[in-house]
Amino acid sequence: MTVRTRFAPSPTGFLHIGGARTALFSWAYAKKHHGQFILRIEDTDVERSTPEAVQAILDGMHWLGLDYDEGPYYQMQRMDIYKKVIQSMLDHGTAYYCYCSKEELEALRESQMQQGLKPRYDGKWRPEAGKTLPAIPQDIPPVVRFKNPQTGVVAWGDLVKGRIEIANAELDDLIIARADGTPTYNFCVVVDDWEMGITQVIRGDDHVNNTPRQINMLQALGATVPQYAHLSMILGDDGQKLSKRHGAVSVMQYHEDGYIPEAVLNYLARLGWSHGDAEIFTMQQFCEWFDLDHITPSAAQFNTEKLNWLNAHYIKEANIDVLADDIASRLKKLDVVAQAQPKLQDVLALYRERANNLNQLARDVAYFYTLPQVSAEDVAKHITPEIMPAVQSLSQNLAQINWSAEAIHEAINAVVTQYQLKFPKVAMPLRVMLTGIAQSPSIDQVMALLGQKEALSRIQNYIR
Repeated sequence: MTVRTRFAPSPTGFLHIGGARTALFSWAYAKKHHGQFILRIEDTDVERSTPEAVQAILDGMHWLGLDYDEGPYYQMQRMDIYKKVIQSMLDHGTAYYCYCSKEELEALRESQMQQGLKPRYDGKWRPEAGKTLPAIPQDIPPVVRFKNPQTGVVAWGDLVKGRIEIANAELDDLIIARADGTPTYNFCVVVDDWEMGITQVIRGDDHVNNTPRQINMLQALGATVPQYAHLSMILGDDGQKLSKRHGAVSVMQYHEDGYIPEAVLNYLARLGWSHGDAEIFTMQQFCEWFDLDHITPSAAQFNTEKLNWLNAHYIKEANIDVLADDIASRLKKLDVVAQAQPKLQDVLALYRERANNLNQLARDVAYFYTLPQVSAEDVAKHITPEIMPAVQSLSQNLAQINWSAEAIHEAINAVVTQYQLKFPKVAMPLRVMLTGIAQSPSIDQVMALLGQKEALSRIQNYIR
């Protein structure tokens, strides 16, 4: 049997880290087994679903590189399929009309809660042999309920959590079509998984309670029940439920915040799954290694420090031309245009070993293309009257050399020797004058990239 997995987000919000991990695991499982990965948009919640949220999901999938073999399918475009299946279930007696009013159901619920009972539908309109149903009211449009088995258990071998059993007596008769005829979420999922031939359903463990109902409906339809794998929740750095404060933001926010997609994917892959001690690996390796046996059933904890560490690694390993294109776009957001000289690729080759974030990298290299703003504090601390004679001598010497990092280094050493100073005593003021801050890569390499004319111009701005 061909493996077919699916990712089925609801477009009521952005694609966040938890959803992205589910998508990644479903995608990798299909790749591992040479199967198909399907994208399905579950947009039946018309009031909350938005085109913007759909686009955010598609953008997030594209940015992460999670390509799908089929889809996106939209549930709202499949209504005719659902309605035909509902009618078939009514015809076969596995579903029935229920004419209870909202007021009647609310009163039933209130009575059950007062008695300390679990609120549940009491089966008033459930047809049974020998049972006389009430007269059909003329003023109440009916809902359709699934006739859930009342005895026995529904069980499945969860591929992450192990065997799970639920007594059918715990489940009431679920509404599968509302009074206006629109099918409900749990029913649409069942029909879609059946119609699309899904073999493994990999999803968050917030769906565990839906699974027994869905299995019973699939069996009532005579459909093959897929295998289920329910992923544990993700906790924040502080051990609390993931929130916007620590990770539960749009996947595209990670792009905005300066992360490389390969770093996010590598991080997500290790969020609740492991392959020995491997920490850094390609998505090709991940797909070769991935299995459901090594997913931990306990909650995974988000670790921003680990994500930043991975991001630093992938910045160092990134194709320099691709990196330059990305940084050029981030510089534009800072109102800085990367000029032809110095070549941005050369600048990034000097700086990327120090970076763990693309936004920070863009800010760090901006001074090559625009005059930096220097704080009064740094000026007072580093550009002192005592050091200026040495800087002035250096400026004169620099004007005479053939411009290269080696020649610049020799010129600085000569002034250091002449004025009996330590190298940092000259290098620190130079960094402030040239870069705007007191920390930078090797100052001779920085000056070499800035170019002779620009470097001398910036130094002259401080020589009075």
